[in-house]
Amino acid sequence: QTDMLTANFFATALPALPDSSIKRKVGRSGRMSKLLVMLMVLTATLWQTTRTTLAQEPASAAEEAAVATTPDGEMANKASPEDSDTKVEGETKAVGLDERIDKAFKPIADFWGGIVFYPAKFGSTEGFQNADTDKDGKFNAAEYEAFSGDDEEAKTLVALDKNEDGLLTPAEVGQQTEVPFIIFILVGGAGFFTLVFGFINIRLIPFAIRVVSGKYDDVEKSGLEAAQQVAVNEVDGDLVDTIRDEGEGEVSHFQALATAVSGTVGLGNIAGVAVAIATGGPGATFWMILCGLLGMSTKFVECTLGVKYRDVDDNGTVYGGPMYYLSKGFTEMGIGPFGKVLSVIFAVLCVGGSFGGGNAFQSNQAAQQIVTLCGLEDVGYAGTLIGLGMAVLVGIVIIGGIKRIAKVTEKIVPLMAVTYVAAALVIIALNISNVPAAVSAIFSGAFTPEAGLGGLLGVLIQGFKRAAFSNEAGAGSASIAHSAVKTNYPASEGVVALLEPFIDTVVICTLTALVIVMFNLPGENGQPAFPYGNVESNAVLLTMVDDAGVATTSRTGGVDLTSAAFDSALPGFKYVLTIAVILFAFSTMVSWSYYGMQAWKYLFGKSPAADLTYKLLFCAVVVIGGAISLGSVIDFSDAMILAMVFPNMIGLLFLFPKVRAELSKYMAAIKASK
Repeated sequence: QTDMLTANFFATALPALPDSSIKRKVGRSGRMSKLLVMLMVLTATLWQTTRTTLAQEPASAAEEAAVATTPDGEMANKASPEDSDTKVEGETKAVGLDERIDKAFKPIADFWGGIVFYPAKFGSTEGFQNADTDKDGKFNAAEYEAFSGDDEEAKTLVALDKNEDGLLTPAEVGQQTEVPFIIFILVGGAGFFTLVFGFINIRLIPFAIRVVSGKYDDVEKSGLEAAQQVAVNEVDGDLVDTIRDEGEGEVSHFQALATAVSGTVGLGNIAGVAVAIATGGPGATFWMILCGLLGMSTKFVECTLGVKYRDVDDNGTVYGGPMYYLSKGFTEMGIGPFGKVLSVIFAVLCVGGSFGGGNAFQSNQAAQQIVTLCGLEDVGYAGTLIGLGMAVLVGIVIIGGIKRIAKVTEKIVPLMAVTYVAAALVIIALNISNVPAAVSAIFSGAFTPEAGLGGLLGVLIQGFKRAAFSNEAGAGSASIAHSAVKTNYPASEGVVALLEPFIDTVVICTLTALVIVMFNLPGENGQPAFPYGNVESNAVLLTMVDDAGVATTSRTGGVDLTSAAFDSALPGFKYVLTIAVILFAFSTMVSWSYYGMQAWKYLFGKSPAADLTYKLLFCAVVVIGGAISLGSVIDFSDAMILAMVFPNMIGLLFLFPKVRAELSKYMAAIKASK
């Protein structure tokens, strides 16, 4: 149904944007126009949040009891999460600070998610409409029972209710298929580049490995000046978020491997895979792998453009990324105003991405791992407190300029990344007899998923979303880091970058998925550890049996689910994983603060006041991320990261001929050097 209030808001707000915001060059007036764009976005968010909060009517006594599923599958009553207090077995339990922050933040996540993941709808809903007696467009429990003949309608409703509002949409009962438009853009663009460049994602893998190993460094770096400042995360000359070691001196094979792995391992590989499998079943793994393979082509294109159109200021500092290739590349084509608009839109969304996937998701999962390990689940402010501690550490680095903490972290991260991969390989080796069953579950689940997982397209969407979040191919963020490399040939860095989705998604995400799927194979009692698809706030109903044979059931998701899977095979590994998760989260937050800062500077100029404003906002989001639920942070982070695909993919489709020319030039130089 059309949201008339929001539509009217945009109808009146958008025309207020002056035409001069497109025409004027960067300067005072240009920055004011960019500020207006961001203020409009923030105002729209606050408007929707306020409307949602005010529109919620107090629940009646009869409505306060919501359906919940207990470990044995029976129905129990639980209080509505909208109430100020939670009722548990006749007692009133005060809502903690974490839950209050989550409640305030969720409308923002829902609002942006509704925009970015607006779906294309397929299928007839005639049967649904006939059974929808109150004509509200959704089924309640009684309507669903009449529609399906399910005599356990309440239990089934909970399992199918993906958005957890107590009602079922046509898509949730299988009467309609919804595919977000962003999936068409992401996968369609990646498929197009794969075909146009002759399956470069497969064809150039051996060549890319030789490039990463440094075989062609003499060709790439001949004549370059040794000194160069960069505006991204760098430690001792090495760009943290790339897969080769750019530092000076000899690099051993182990260093090269550790750098490659640490440049891709993160919480997207650890927690994101668990979310995909919990929601979409093991079949989501197959679609993650496919998306990773296609994403290699996209990453090649965007990182080549990032180097080609990078900018160097008067101080010799290098800036790059979609903001620059959209603006400069489109100017070369004679459509500069269009490119300027896209670059501003991307910069706004990149700031949002730095707050979402690059910040809130990281602090959330680090906080959750600490909370679980220390048994702080009943402490209502634990997440906020942990988030505050992480915000202080991040602030010391990005505001205080004390880089030693970041440097120590980046020295340890490669070792932790290699340890994580080695642990996954050990678990797979110890359970080699279960690998065929796990692989079979992945392939069968990809095309014939179990009921309640949203059908084939539902599983596919989960796989694609998690892969895109993990490897960021198409979002454009990686090109910001890669633009700072020292090379004479932009295509050389594109070739390096295409390996990243392969290592990230095809290799590491698959290892994580195999461990989780094997962990959930039916045990001695014939039951899995958790049912796929039965999720609340992206958490499954996990049953664990201790050494005394006592079974406990709880909602577990994200990094906690991965930790449980690893710890079941390697007892005590949860402690190692907790350290790794904290380090990965901290490293990613520092790196994304650089990305967001570049976008912020592009919008508001390079001034100390603008810099400090962004850094304070970034630290505030660290605290919020630690407090909110996994469901809220996933929805918000997905929306922020994948929103960047819209302007970036338009630019890639216009500028890919420039990439073809750069690749030919680089290959000719390699050939001439032999």
